[in-house]
Amino acid sequence: MSSAEDDPIEAETEDPKSEVADATDDDDDAPEPSPPPPSFSREEFLEWRCPRLGTTNPERMTNPVWTWIVQAGVNAWAANNQFDGPSALGAGPGWCFDRFGRSTTELPDGRIIQIAGEHEAYYDPDFFIYNDVVVRHPDGRIDIFGYPREVFPPTDFHSATLVGDRIILIGSVGYVGERKPGRTQVLALDLATFAVTPIATSGEPPGWISSHTATLTEDGRAIVVQRGKLELGEGQSTVENIDDWRLDLDTWQWQRLTDRRWPRREFRRSDDERNHLWDLQQACWYRRVGWADQLAQELEKLTQELGAPPDLDLAERLFRPSVAHEALADEDDSYDTTRITVDGVVVRFVRDGFSLQMTVEGDLPESTVDAIAEELREKLSTLEQTSYTLNKL
Repeated sequence: MSSAEDDPIEAETEDPKSEVADATDDDDDAPEPSPPPPSFSREEFLEWRCPRLGTTNPERMTNPVWTWIVQAGVNAWAANNQFDGPSALGAGPGWCFDRFGRSTTELPDGRIIQIAGEHEAYYDPDFFIYNDVVVRHPDGRIDIFGYPREVFPPTDFHSATLVGDRIILIGSVGYVGERKPGRTQVLALDLATFAVTPIATSGEPPGWISSHTATLTEDGRAIVVQRGKLELGEGQSTVENIDDWRLDLDTWQWQRLTDRRWPRREFRRSDDERNHLWDLQQACWYRRVGWADQLAQELEKLTQELGAPPDLDLAERLFRPSVAHEALADEDDSYDTTRITVDGVVVRFVRDGFSLQMTVEGDLPESTVDAIAEELREKLSTLEQTSYTLNKL
């Protein structure tokens, strides 16, 4: 592991949108080792089937059921099915280690610390946001610690930065009713006791941030936070964090490092329904690679939902405005992002199920920004067979 004197250390958070394969092509063909067989009864499984909060800080919650789930790599549904457990619809979610937004930190002694994260989306019966710590020892042993909600709220898509004998956790998505726009969650995990301490910070924080990067400065005395997403509050869209922030580890004071006043626009269907941008993107991809069967199925679904056959040629040109521009290569994590340059300025389009956001990373004439945005709004309305709204962020 890097030390404070080495290059800056960037925190890692597991995200289904950016998976990195370490295996070679030869490894892809090798059979995966079978998970260890369970060494406990159905009765014991049922005892530990559900997630639970800790009652002390920390509470050691290591048990054969959760240990096996970690080692076997099975999700909540598969584990419950193997032991003929009750439906999650009635009995609640099952404990699971197949998670999104979980952080993984390797210590110099070889231990691996995996923290919190969520299983599945909110509509899944096994959906749960965790507030636990799993320690993987080099000899294969596993420790699991739980915590009271008031010291360690359910946390996901945070950053985890190793600082001496502590891991500093910054940010979270969290449950809808527990988010605190304008504030930034900061916690410290003590690696000697595994106690978690909420940190009260001062200064100008980024706000309710998640999916960001966190980099330890070379002197080890501060963490710089960049990128990610910001929750602005009820009735407002989640937006990209376009500024850089510094957390002083001596004073716990936040400092804003940049104040980028980049033009931003948001596009939404006027009826507030989900858009079809992902489906249109998939259909275009199927057409490019020649997957005729998948393309036919996607086109049939889109035609039914849109009320008319989709214009895939227009979908391919969605982010190709009439103004002079140059398309940029996709980044590794850009399944939902498209970038172009206009007069040397990057214009980035980020889409999700309900909105499309456009960010101009620099100075362009307002008339140019408006022209790009209005043309895009018209294309979206044509593609979706419904009107789109256009608003400044």
